[in-house]
Amino acid sequence: MNELIVRSGGLSTTVQDSGRDGQYAIGMPPSGAMDQYSYEIANMLVGNPSGAAVLEATYLGPELEFTDARHVAVTGADCAVTINGEPAPTWRPLRVEAGDVLAATQVRRGARPYLAVSGGIDVEPYLGSRSTYMLTGIGGFRGRALTAGDRLPLGSEQAAPATGAELPEELRLDFPAVTELRFIVGLCSYRLTEDALRSFLDTEWKVTKDADRVGYRLRGGSLDFVEREQPFGAGSDPANVVDLGYPVGSVQVPGGDEPIVLLNDAVTGGGYATIGTVISADRDLIAQTRTGSKLRFTAVDVDAAVAARQERRARLGKARIALDADPR
Repeated sequence: MNELIVRSGGLSTTVQDSGRDGQYAIGMPPSGAMDQYSYEIANMLVGNPSGAAVLEATYLGPELEFTDARHVAVTGADCAVTINGEPAPTWRPLRVEAGDVLAATQVRRGARPYLAVSGGIDVEPYLGSRSTYMLTGIGGFRGRALTAGDRLPLGSEQAAPATGAELPEELRLDFPAVTELRFIVGLCSYRLTEDALRSFLDTEWKVTKDADRVGYRLRGGSLDFVEREQPFGAGSDPANVVDLGYPVGSVQVPGGDEPIVLLNDAVTGGGYATIGTVISADRDLIAQTRTGSKLRFTAVDVDAAVAARQERRARLGKARIALDADPR
């Protein structure tokens, strides 16, 4: 069996694909790559079909040894990549041979690099996905982050990338000083006063150290709630409501002090008011926003969210044309 040998797992590296969609009704979040744009490009670069599993790292990437010849690509966060100790470029396919060692070291900008290998990471699917959901220990490689000594099975290389393929600079990620997230106000926004909702949108929030695949906790202001008698079935916190579903990207405000953006591995429902949702196209952006960084929310409507999703698809289409990638 062709394998990828993990010499070091980095800070937190997991197997992820496009996500475990369709299981929300049973309380199963989608997991999957947090930055879907970088994930898709990584697969394009090595000739993988859409949906193939890759490695997602956080802040510090893994060190990997190859047991056969492959193509590999690193996208996403700006990090130094080496092959056998020699610097290697990102956002383009790289050829490795049996015995070669690739390392993705400390991230300089952004938060999450993505590493795709031709043939894909061929772990066993769980509920239709190879994505890791660490909170319950399912999917991916034994339901956990990678550690030294792990051996990951690889699929058969299906198509070599186009000769000289490289993603144009204008289609690569940008890492702004303040991340702007488009946000649809709704769900339980009625729990905030008008001034509090305005303050939420006007505030420049700071990402705390509690920022991972479950959610990002923010700090920067305090939000006031409309006074009321709590309904039957709700808790005593003014942020409590009768339990409801949490869309991926929704923002809850427990206590009104530190909003939390719920992400790919978050619980699917609960009893905290969610005042709106980050649009799907901008979840790629928050995935690359690191602890200590700043972000702001801009209110948009559903039509703007749909247009943003279409723009993102068009951008991926441009990348596919530039890389001469087959959209299998």
